[in-house]
This record gives sequence, C-alpha cells and structure tokens, in this order.
Amino acid sequence: MIRLFKLIATLEGISAIALFFIAMPLKYIWDNPVLIRPVGMAHGVLFTIYIAFAIMLKTEHKWDWKKFIIICLASIPPFGTFYIEYKYFRNTAAS
Repeated sequence: MIRLFKLIATLEGISAIALFFIAMPLKYIWDNPVLIRPVGMAHGVLFTIYIAFAIMLKTEHKWDWKKFIIICLASIPPFGTFYIEYKYFRNTAAS
C-alpha cells in the first residue's frame, strides 16, 4: 500500500505543478483556459485520493498525529508531496 501511496503522491505533485505552472498561467496571462478544467479535475481527484490513502495509512501504520498532519498539509503546496516521499518514504520497502 505504501508503494501505491508513493505513486499517488507523485501523480498528485505532478498535477499540482501542471495546474499552477502551466494551466493557470495559460488562463490568466495568455487568456487561454483550455487546460484549467482537465488539469484541475485531475488534480482534485488525485488530491482526494491522496488524502484518503493518508487516512488509511495512518490507521494501518499507526502514524502519530504530527506525521499525519504534515503529510496531509504537504499536498497543498507544489512540490510538497515530493518532499514527503523523500522525508518519510525513501527507505520504505515496497509493500
């Protein structure tokens, strides 16, 4: 389950970067909103899945509340999920 969470975290991070650094500049700088809906939808779905998996893993692995809150909050800024993967899951066996 950790391996799947790491994949979701990576995809969520990529979708956040695509939304903030590609789709939003296209809309607000070049007045071209074509990517906002698909990229925003993908990011929203991946964000929801990321949080759901964090909740499941908190229960399964008995994370303390501090770790859980940090992992959840890291999904908000771009690159946050990459930091979490590195800090908490780099040495985790694929299970």
